[in-house]
Amino acid sequence: MSGRSSSTPDNPSDNAAAERLLPADYDLADLYGAFAAHGQDEDQDDAAVLVPPVLLPSERELADAALAVPLIAHALKLARWAAPHRPVDEFGDLLGSDRAPAAELLGLGADEDGEVEAMRAWSLACDLDLVEIGTTEAGEHVAIPGPDLEPAEAGDEETVLELWLTAAGIVRELSAEADSLDLDDEEAEAEEDDEARLAAVEESRRAAAELLDEALQVLYETTAFAEPGEETVPLGVLAALLVVPEGEEPDEELLGDITDLMVTLDPMLADLAELGLLEHRPIDPELFEEEEATVGEGELSDEESARFGLVRLTPLGQYGVRQWLLEEGYDAPLVGELAQGDAEALLRGVSETANVLPEREVLIWLAGREPEAAARELLEAARGTDAYSPVRRMLSVQALEVIGEAARPAAAEVVDDVELGGAVRAWLRGQGQEVAAPERAVVLWTVVDGFAAQLLTSEGEAEVLHRLVSELPVTDNPASYFGELWRVRHPYTADVLEAIGELHLNRTVAKEARKAAFKARSQQNG
Repeated sequence: MSGRSSSTPDNPSDNAAAERLLPADYDLADLYGAFAAHGQDEDQDDAAVLVPPVLLPSERELADAALAVPLIAHALKLARWAAPHRPVDEFGDLLGSDRAPAAELLGLGADEDGEVEAMRAWSLACDLDLVEIGTTEAGEHVAIPGPDLEPAEAGDEETVLELWLTAAGIVRELSAEADSLDLDDEEAEAEEDDEARLAAVEESRRAAAELLDEALQVLYETTAFAEPGEETVPLGVLAALLVVPEGEEPDEELLGDITDLMVTLDPMLADLAELGLLEHRPIDPELFEEEEATVGEGELSDEESARFGLVRLTPLGQYGVRQWLLEEGYDAPLVGELAQGDAEALLRGVSETANVLPEREVLIWLAGREPEAAARELLEAARGTDAYSPVRRMLSVQALEVIGEAARPAAAEVVDDVELGGAVRAWLRGQGQEVAAPERAVVLWTVVDGFAAQLLTSEGEAEVLHRLVSELPVTDNPASYFGELWRVRHPYTADVLEAIGELHLNRTVAKEARKAAFKARSQQNG
């Protein structure tokens, strides 16, 4: 899959958008703003595309969902119907006399539409090698069941998911090809030369495939961050995410592009919905017959908004898109992958991994563990002065919040620890437990350590860092405070002081912080 461009508008829910297929009651930031754009200062071509982790059902559940897809079920049924062998034409298609019985077997009716659907299912069975085509000694063309039929019928998870993924890939490719053939009349007339015409079709196919891939990746990322039950995306929002440059509001031209893109995506998404990859409500065709002026009048109800199209990536769809991303070399993690080892492995993995949801990993790790023992193990694993140690300590204290009262005995054991004592004492006080104030050295260490953790995890979120700076206990004599702080033996002391010097709004305080940073850097290098 092609790496999509970052094109999320900051505030796309203005009234102008509502007048052109972007209902005002949908906010792109709510749907998509959680995805952090890592490497924003890097060149877009060089920046790594980070794919968020997703939580997938078990392979058993995914295989059952694949077998429940009507087109897959029909292909399996026809493959069994072919046993022990069934005559076909030289192309492997069912003979005319078998088409109506095939349609009736599938419950599709014996009319022309039923036969067409039966032939689609037969074609898929052939493409998936559920039936194999051969020739008898007498020269007759016949189809026989393929080797994957029995394990698929038995529900073998690996076989079923491989068959479904292959089918989804075929439909994904065909939907892009179908769009590429939809050249308008002017293009067709302009391409008089066959070679040029083929080149135009191929370029159109490539563009359609890239567009569909980008749309699927946006849906994948959106679904990863959505709250349960809120994974459905309005088609207009999806189109806007693909065409509106990041930080821009859609103007009239972009609104037109959004509308065009919605119309282009709609049939391709419908094709994928047939394989269970998506849940898709198409654009209401009657919209195109209504007066444009009525589209944006007043606030749209949920039902009115849904007429512009809705799409949701299913768990089976998440599985499929993730497999395609992995095939393209992307790191597409699963939620819980980092929670399989001990506390040290958990904290190290979460702190050193860019595309991770720390809270979910911690919750999964804690599940089934004895709370007090888990708290003790986490606090022990949080010690150290390596590059990621501040993040490990922050995560361990956050885990104490999840564990709650049961973690108090383990926390009480480390109140005098230089590295953990300050944060743990604050947590215990928050639990309502009386704890003596830590020594001055512990307080200063905790200030540096906590600020360092935010520097490492906030990804440049100025609001978070400004709040931390404003909360620093700097007195009327900042030289005295920073004179203490720069002496703290912490690997990030100089970095923290430099950040304070850049962010503090008081010039005097900022100047003293920069001077202290210089001294800390000299001490560090001395």
